[in-house]
Amino acid sequence: MSQKQIPAILLLADGTVCHGKAFGAIGTATGEICFNTGMTGYQEVFTDPSYFGQILIMNSVHIGNYGVNDDDVESSNVKIRGLIGRNLEELYSRKLAKGSLQDYLKANNIVSIEGVDTRALVSHVRTKGAMNCIISSAITDIEDLKKKLALVPDMDGLELASQVSTKVAYEMGNAESDIRIAVMDYGVKQHILHCMVDRGAYVKVFPAKSKLIDIKQFNPSGYFISNGPGDPASMDYAIATVKEILEEDRPVFGICLGHQLLALANDIPTFKMHHGHRGLNHPVKNLLTGKCEITTQNHGFGVDPEALKKADHVEVTHINLNDRSIEGIKIKNKPAFSVQYHPESTPGPHDSRYLFDEFIGMIQKSKSRMI
Repeated sequence: MSQKQIPAILLLADGTVCHGKAFGAIGTATGEICFNTGMTGYQEVFTDPSYFGQILIMNSVHIGNYGVNDDDVESSNVKIRGLIGRNLEELYSRKLAKGSLQDYLKANNIVSIEGVDTRALVSHVRTKGAMNCIISSAITDIEDLKKKLALVPDMDGLELASQVSTKVAYEMGNAESDIRIAVMDYGVKQHILHCMVDRGAYVKVFPAKSKLIDIKQFNPSGYFISNGPGDPASMDYAIATVKEILEEDRPVFGICLGHQLLALANDIPTFKMHHGHRGLNHPVKNLLTGKCEITTQNHGFGVDPEALKKADHVEVTHINLNDRSIEGIKIKNKPAFSVQYHPESTPGPHDSRYLFDEFIGMIQKSKSRMI
């Protein structure tokens, strides 16, 4: 029997069952179901550490039709737990591709299912909300799958960042640069680092649970708080570190999970969103300039807007034009700011890369005051 004929089953926590065909690795995978609306950039999405612990629906009808390439990655391996698609393609057309999506998913042991009406499934998740699910091409008994699914922990309250963080600190960029950025790695994307290095910064990436006393030995002129997976409220160690970093009065920039941690470090709570934002066409308004930008997003938690109204020392800088959720903040009495979306935009439009320029500018301004 060819793999194209091997049946696969998708079971959601609310009892919804979808039947399809196996793709990628044969086996069973569990996690929280979520969806991405982007038509391209699937390899960057699959390797984004922020997707760790999740089963991903790719809403676009055809995924895999330009193959895979060693350059189109955000980490060392695929981070999604499983993949759901309408048509997951073995054949590809790009001459620069190094192989097929099928072989890539097999090599990374990612269980996938195709032949699913993904648009109907996305509509269901949008209505019912994020929930756990299980994919299997090894088990066909629904009752057995239900038992295994019941053992899967909820994302709400789950700490995952330390599982995807680097285990050993490493450096990138020009060691002679006077712009030295300490990166707190809670699941950082590689293109975020490139966006800072390309602007002349020398960065050192630290494991998630690094102590500030050790980080300061690098003599950083600024701090970056990275993106990553899981519930930010469960990361007591990271919240404490961000509070200590803020006391340094050095420029601080946070993205996605880093945005949420900056809020939590200022006693502003976060919450689990109904189904999150994931894609590369989310409209955001910069309240400081009045300009709008199309953004890349990947998050299932948000910053509490009601608590922000009571926080006099925090200013909202960006809002989502679809649902008015908080997309950016700055601390009024500190050189610290953050955004919920991904300005490195891989994949996606480059509307928001100015934020890296602003961060570098803050560091340069801070250093000039110290002279």
